Amino acid sequence: MRITKEDGVLTVYLTGEIDHHTAKAAREQADAALTQEKPRLLRLDFSGVTFMDSSGVGLIMGRYRKAAALGAAVTVRGLTRRDERIVKMAGLGRLIRFEERKEITV
Repeated sequence: MRITKEDGVLTVYLTGEIDHHTAKAAREQADAALTQEKPRLLRLDFSGVTFMDSSGVGLIMGRYRKAAALGAAVTVRGLTRRDERIVKMAGLGRLIRFEERKEITV
């Protein structure tokens, strides 16, 4: 996982598998950066994620709550179509904005 901040936007680049075992570290790192940086926007980038279970939905939901408490908006990008549908079915579509997944062409 990598975290950057530019122009008030904190971007959390998630990679690999997001499951019960890996979500805890991602939550802790994202929360620490949110608390320290206090951005106007938190962007969660799932482009590098190869697998996500319900822990990914919890990761998004918890970061939304933390960001909202700090006055920041949340966007999510890079989700597969399947994962985006799952996140929306969980009710997060009303709370966060989704950015398009950038398909890589060769």
